[in-house]
Amino acid sequence: MSDTAPAALPRVLVVDDSRMVRATIVKHIRERFDVREEADGEAGWQTLMVDPAIQVLISDLSMPKLDGYGLLQRIRASSIARIRELPVIMISGDEEESARSRAKELGATDFITKGIGTVELVARLDALVKLARTRSELEAMAKQVIVDPESGLSSEEYLKQQGRQALALAQRHGGEISVVFVEIEAFDALVGKLGRAVGEQLIQQFRVVLSKRVRLEDTVSQTGPAQFKVVCPGISLDDARAFANRIDLTIRNATISYRGERVEVRLKFGLANSKADEWQTMTHLLQLAEGRAVQEAEIIAPPIAEEATEAPLPKLGVEDALALLQAGDAEAVRPHLADVALQLMPLLRLIDAELKLGMNPDNAEAKLKKLSP
Repeated sequence: MSDTAPAALPRVLVVDDSRMVRATIVKHIRERFDVREEADGEAGWQTLMVDPAIQVLISDLSMPKLDGYGLLQRIRASSIARIRELPVIMISGDEEESARSRAKELGATDFITKGIGTVELVARLDALVKLARTRSELEAMAKQVIVDPESGLSSEEYLKQQGRQALALAQRHGGEISVVFVEIEAFDALVGKLGRAVGEQLIQQFRVVLSKRVRLEDTVSQTGPAQFKVVCPGISLDDARAFANRIDLTIRNATISYRGERVEVRLKFGLANSKADEWQTMTHLLQLAEGRAVQEAEIIAPPIAEEATEAPLPKLGVEDALALLQAGDAEAVRPHLADVALQLMPLLRLIDAELKLGMNPDNAEAKLKKLSP
């Protein structure tokens, strides 16, 4: 005898107020599928909520309590991914084409007639079950990805995993962990004013700034178009606030201009800490930090004194420019070449003096100052 248990049959839910229609469908597919039945849309919805094994739904359009349209709307609007993405086959009888069109617009995956044959029905169900399994496998693989290919930072799922591990260690050894949420304020308005390409450059440069200012043990992830989260093991709430302050001052002091006009970029921060927040779960700490995001003046230290801002830092530093070039993003560096070159002038003067290259740094510096905003 084999010790291997037989694989469970894919589960299909059939929702129809006609007992005869349900019996016919069950007869067609019972050898290949595990079938559940419900007589109306409301009962079908309750079954979907409690039975995660259902892989395909077959539903009539006209039913009491909750018709097929209403059931389909609930499914596609569900906050539960397995329900929201469930393949739904609608049973179509003599309804007009407009009925099918409406169901399609609401998210119906496929249609069958009440007189469909066994071979065709089983083939369609097989295809949808395979599709659902493939999607599930891809989602599982995506959750294992460490680096987000678009941002180059840690994936959000990896951030959560690292956070959970750090939190468990902190609880075990009497440490603590902080979470910092950072958002570029009114980013959509900036994109509307400057254009999508400039907005993307701004985000890319902010990624570089943020990743250069975290510790090796910290984890950074971009969790929205202009939102970032940082998990910081072993630091207090005051340390997290100081970190937020440093990031804010870096951006506040940056000279950012577009077509000769200075662009002010402001940040929002939200902080959470395992001890201060009484050892909530990592998911809750991340949510707390995001929910606490406020104007930077309310959460970090006051602005630096005026004399310290008289010589603002350039928008892009030499190290940041090199990092962008190494990442293959020369486009993000081109608008700032004059600023970067001015930072290199002391080195160029030394090179010219020592190697006798006749570069005329004074002339070059004068031209660069005219080009620099």
